[in-house]
Amino acid sequence: MGLYVHNALFGVYPYIALAVFLFGSLIRFDVDQYGWRSKSSQFLRRKQLVWGSILFHVGILGILGGHAVGLLTPVAVFDAMGVSHSFKQGLAIVAGGICGTAAMIGLLLLLHRRLTDPRIRKTSSFSDIAVLGLLFVQLSLGLLTIPLSLGHMDGHMMVQFMNYVQGIVTLRPDPALIAGVPVVFKLHMFIGFTLFLVFPFTRLVHVWSAPLSYAGRRYQVVRTKARQVVEQEDGDLPAYVPPQPRRHAPAPARRKAA
Repeated sequence: MGLYVHNALFGVYPYIALAVFLFGSLIRFDVDQYGWRSKSSQFLRRKQLVWGSILFHVGILGILGGHAVGLLTPVAVFDAMGVSHSFKQGLAIVAGGICGTAAMIGLLLLLHRRLTDPRIRKTSSFSDIAVLGLLFVQLSLGLLTIPLSLGHMDGHMMVQFMNYVQGIVTLRPDPALIAGVPVVFKLHMFIGFTLFLVFPFTRLVHVWSAPLSYAGRRYQVVRTKARQVVEQEDGDLPAYVPPQPRRHAPAPARRKAA
């Protein structure tokens, strides 16, 4: 029974999640473009949002980039470059620890802001809070994998994950590759696939519309219109004349008839 569940979770479920991720995003973009946004609440409480958003986005982008390069690059490429498995494992631990900590601090700031401010809480939907909670669980599991990875500095477990993920991408899934890894790694991967599953139904869809072109666009020069102010001395100012009440002209007297 356990083998069937494992194969279903890590052999079939990833394709269900990825299919919903791709087709769900296309359908939502087609039928709900007005909801295709991050629903910013910056005008309600800006300072905490800025710090939380910067730390979270920088950290999460580093994590996604590290996972994409580390898991999707064939092992033969690292071998050809002379990068040992132990070095790659150590690099993943250091970079993942830094980026994961930054993302976790930013996420906690965003969660605290959304849950404790009555105005923001009132404007938050269930999916807004649920996706932040799911990201919190995923980041926590990712940070918990670091102590376990320190005990496998030979990089063998990392190679197993690389072969498994690349098998998913190339439509040759082999769940047996990760059958013997610790449970925390399996939970981390399961929650990762679940994030793909719920992606089209949450504000996460704004990732597709990230303004990447801003990095290469020409900068804007903003100038204010300078107004010439003539300073006058007190002696040059006209005397103050208080306003007088308006007086109506008296109506002409009527002549009496003879």
